[in-house]
Amino acid sequence: MENVTSHTHFILDGFGELGALRPFLFLPFSVMFVVSLLANSLLLYVVVSQRSLHSPMCVLIAGMALVDLSLPLFFVPHMLLSFLFDWRGISLTGCLVQMYLIHLVAAFQSTLLVWMSLDRYFAICMPLTYHEQMALPKFLRFIVPLVVRNILIVSLFVSLAGTLSFCASNVLNHCFCEHMALVQLACGSTAINNLVGLMGIFLTPVADFIFIAASYIIIFSSVLKSGKSGTKALHTCVTHMLVITACLTTALVAFLSYRITNGLSVAVRVFFSTMYLLFPSCFNPIIYGMRTAGIKTHILRTLTC
Repeated sequence: MENVTSHTHFILDGFGELGALRPFLFLPFSVMFVVSLLANSLLLYVVVSQRSLHSPMCVLIAGMALVDLSLPLFFVPHMLLSFLFDWRGISLTGCLVQMYLIHLVAAFQSTLLVWMSLDRYFAICMPLTYHEQMALPKFLRFIVPLVVRNILIVSLFVSLAGTLSFCASNVLNHCFCEHMALVQLACGSTAINNLVGLMGIFLTPVADFIFIAASYIIIFSSVLKSGKSGTKALHTCVTHMLVITACLTTALVAFLSYRITNGLSVAVRVFFSTMYLLFPSCFNPIIYGMRTAGIKTHILRTLTC
C-alpha cells in the first residue's frame, strides 16, 4: 500500500486570480493598515495618559483599541509582503499559530462589545449602583467566563485542525490561515471540524450579538418607561450600536460568502473575509474618537500640541 504524505508547507494564494494586478493591492491595504495602527495607537495613548478618562467605559474602549491594534499585526505584514515580493509560503505550524492568534483576538471584539453593553445597562438601568457593579472585583464574574469560553473554543477547533492530514493541494485560497480555508484542504472526513467551527460561530459572535441586542432593548425600554431623558447615556449607546452594526455586517458577509459559493468568485470571498478583520480595526477608533466627547477633546488637544 502506498504511503500518503501530508503537506507541512502551504501557499497562501489570496487574490491569486488577479494575476499581474495582484501587486496593486499593496497600496489600499497598506493605507488601511497604517490608519489602523495610527488611529488605535493614538486612542490607546490618550486614554492611558489622561486620568480623567480612566472610567470603566473608557477603559473598555482602550481595550477595544488594543484588540484592533493587535489583530492586523498577525496577518497584514505577511499579506503585504506577498503582494510585493510574492512571499506566499507558510509552514503548518506557522499557519496554526497564526490561525489561533487571529481567531482568539477577533473573538474579543464581540466580547468587549458585550462588556460595553453591560456598562451601559448598569449606567442607565441601575445608576445608583453603577460604580459598585463596574468595580473590578464584582465585574470579574462577567470577565472570567467569557475569557475562558473564547480560549476553549479557539483552542478546540485549532487543535482539531492540527490533527488533519493534508494530502491533496497545499494551496490556500486566502491571504491568511483561516480555519475553514485550511480544513477544506484536508483528506478524509472533516465533519467534526465543520461542526466545531459552526459551534464556535454560534457560541461566540452570534451569542454575543444576541446578548447585546437584548441588553439594548432593555435599556431603551427602561428609558421610555421611566421618562428619563438619558441623553448622554443614549448618545453613548448609539455610538456602540454603530460599531456593533459595522462588526456584525462584516462578520455576516464574511461567514455567508465563505459558505454560499454559488456566483461568488474566490477573490470576492477572500476580500470579504479579510475586510471582516481589517475594516473594524480602522472604523472603531474613528467612531469612538469622534463620538466620545471626553476622548475627542483630548485627541484634538494631543494633535494640536
